[in-house]
Amino acid sequence: MPKNSQTIWCQWPDLIIPEGFKLISKPTDSLSEAELSEITFYVPGYMAGVPSLACIPKMPNVKFVQLLTAGFDDVIEHLHPGLALYNAQGVHDYSTAELALALMLAKLRFIPEYVKNQAAGKWEHSTTGSLADKTVAIVGYGSIGKTFENLIANFPIKIIRFAQSERENVFPIAKINDYLPTIDVVVLIVPLTDLTRNLFNKEKFSLMKQGSLIINVARGGVINTDDLLEALRAGRIHAALDVTDPEPLPMSHPLWFEKNVLIVPHVGGDSSSFEPRARKLVTEQLERISHNQPMVNEIGWEK
Repeated sequence: MPKNSQTIWCQWPDLIIPEGFKLISKPTDSLSEAELSEITFYVPGYMAGVPSLACIPKMPNVKFVQLLTAGFDDVIEHLHPGLALYNAQGVHDYSTAELALALMLAKLRFIPEYVKNQAAGKWEHSTTGSLADKTVAIVGYGSIGKTFENLIANFPIKIIRFAQSERENVFPIAKINDYLPTIDVVVLIVPLTDLTRNLFNKEKFSLMKQGSLIINVARGGVINTDDLLEALRAGRIHAALDVTDPEPLPMSHPLWFEKNVLIVPHVGGDSSSFEPRARKLVTEQLERISHNQPMVNEIGWEK
């Protein structure tokens, strides 16, 4: 495809692009049919929701979709055969791993309780939990999982790794039930697929160690919400959630009112490190096209 036929849509009007490429950045709902038909490289807006994805079928000549997220489950239904899909692997690694660590330490050291006490002007000493000497399971040992392991590696803990495929020092997720009774902290970092939807359900919660902690920085659908509520109410486990199902979590949802859960509003990747890293990735992808080099982070999505 000639360079001058490449038209990019991206949310950043000042994105650095190779010579000969054209950039469009005005809102997709204001684009004419002619403008939509021009687009060959589409970068859905970050955290822009379904509208940013639902317009893809209106782009008859789009060839590349470059996501600004690591997850890709919500875009599949909007793609057509032959379209190449790329995710933002590497962009969110540290940001998401940082949040997983922050949630883990906050829950173990009772930070949410102390924040409430501070607001009430209440000095109440208590013996907290600790990460030291715990067993931590990383469920989803991709780039974010490896980054998270690097962050916690200096703690005196045992780390168990799980992924879809077994490899050296990494167990298959299919065998996680055998280990759950010995695990103190479960950290979910898997993509949402048919295999991982409702991965943690009543069966797994019943196997988890009494008083253990589950952290979800993956997708809300990886946990069965009703089963989680049951386990929280029984006082069996604690939870820290960056993502929920449903999401956004409705104001009246019972999860908000459970004392054993810490909830943050899907901010794992949305930190100050996001935009510079994301811009760099998109620019590098365009440079690869410009020089007829293969792009990175391709997702094999077609069924």
